[in-house]
Amino acid sequence: MPPSSASSTDSAKSAGGGVQSLERAFDLLERMADAGGEVGLSELAAGSGLPLPTIHRLMRTLVACGYVRQQANRRYALGPRLIRLGESASRLLGTWARPYLARLVEETGETANMALLDGDEVVYVAQVPSKHSMRMFTEVGRRVLPHSTGVGKALLAGLPDDEVRALLSRTGMPAATEKTITTPDGFLAALADVRRLGYAIDDNEQEVGVRCLAVSVPGSPTAAALSISGPAGRVTESATEKIVPVLQQVATELSRSLASAGS
Repeated sequence: MPPSSASSTDSAKSAGGGVQSLERAFDLLERMADAGGEVGLSELAAGSGLPLPTIHRLMRTLVACGYVRQQANRRYALGPRLIRLGESASRLLGTWARPYLARLVEETGETANMALLDGDEVVYVAQVPSKHSMRMFTEVGRRVLPHSTGVGKALLAGLPDDEVRALLSRTGMPAATEKTITTPDGFLAALADVRRLGYAIDDNEQEVGVRCLAVSVPGSPTAAALSISGPAGRVTESATEKIVPVLQQVATELSRSLASAGS
């Protein structure tokens, strides 16, 4: 007799108990994102190990749902419906981060921020302001180029140098202040320092009189960084020695929280 619908459903389950077609579809979307948002079927087949007919069927479904679109050159690109999902997820990520930012403010006295790398730009998704009368303020949702910010350095330090050079060639490196790094070689040297030290510094590079310290959130599902910002007269070299360990500890705790939320 033919197999029952229940047995057919069971056969579609993955070894981990999930639905195999969903797992494969999300894997393809992530591979597209890693490739810059546009790929061909042959590239997906080579990277995923799935047969072409399976990939074609999954992509056809994603196209019909608006999560992928097919270009005139027959290649596939991430679709517009993902934007709404991404924006909602970013807001939720900022909400999750707020208690950790509040702790940073409590322990450092300075304004705390969370930022994500969105395409070639840095977007601020959460902030808790300092209690000082003189404090830094960055509007949530603000987008900036990464080369002049501490969070930008922290985020890009996780990328290979050739990818960083490609990003800088697309965005340019306009000077926000006299101290802004405006050459790719200079910026790559700064990223080498970030990797060696474990934190990034914006020393009057985005705004005169302001210093920022930033660290990446290890293992974040999307590239994320935490920072504190304040007047250069308060965020001094001696203050940096006290603030950086707090930043690193809070980033690690936030990472654990995000990992447990996704399990």
